[in-house]
Amino acid sequence: MMNRRDFVSLLAAGAAVSALPRMAAAQAVPPVRNVVLVHGLFADGSCWSEVIARLQARGLNVTSVQNPLTTLDEAVAETNRVLARQDGPTVLAGHSFSGMIVTQAGMAPNVSALVYIAARAPDAGEDYTALAKTFPTPPASAGILFDGDEGRLSEEAFLRDFAGDVPKTTAKVLYAVQQPFHKALLTGRTTEAAWRHKPSFYAVSTEDRTINPDLERFLAKRMNATTIELPSSHLSLISHPDEVAGLILKAAGQGNG
Repeated sequence: MMNRRDFVSLLAAGAAVSALPRMAAAQAVPPVRNVVLVHGLFADGSCWSEVIARLQARGLNVTSVQNPLTTLDEAVAETNRVLARQDGPTVLAGHSFSGMIVTQAGMAPNVSALVYIAARAPDAGEDYTALAKTFPTPPASAGILFDGDEGRLSEEAFLRDFAGDVPKTTAKVLYAVQQPFHKALLTGRTTEAAWRHKPSFYAVSTEDRTINPDLERFLAKRMNATTIELPSSHLSLISHPDEVAGLILKAAGQGNG
């Protein structure tokens, strides 16, 4: 007759055996090797260069979308075209305004995680402009200049409020490749909120003069994101590329970054 100790031991062994298939399945999941990056206003795809080099050094396949900065729908469509070319699970990361794009395009089935770098992160159908107005207006807003339907940041505002902790020579190069945005871009609203469905990561820039840092903290907390705070201007992807790349690596399942 089986005694109580033997019975308990048998139960424990059975539980361990039953757990093996689940453990094996988890270990069999292939690591994410694709990363798609999206830039925001006052920039082009080259703004990710420092981060791209670090991700490529870790063996990741990286693509930086050239955001047309025309309408939200067209920007999402361009991002979706890039996502469709990826050969497996993909981390989608966005800076600044492109958080709008990440929030919408992130619903693509091959997107495994979302990364927001000092970025907008609206809910579905939310008026982001109205939400932003509930926080103090950041200084960079006063530096936006319009030429008809096209907007850009003045050089003074770019160097002081957008790229405040970037070396001046580098910031001037970034200013020179600044792409104008269309007014229509600012009127778009997301119809989906991918952060409600997928793992999300957020890098707050504590010295940001383009998006209010407390708004960034609010957005990160609302999405229950894995969050880091960087003592950075809005351009943390230039001034703190190690930390930004590390957060993306974490989203890609590479642990310590």
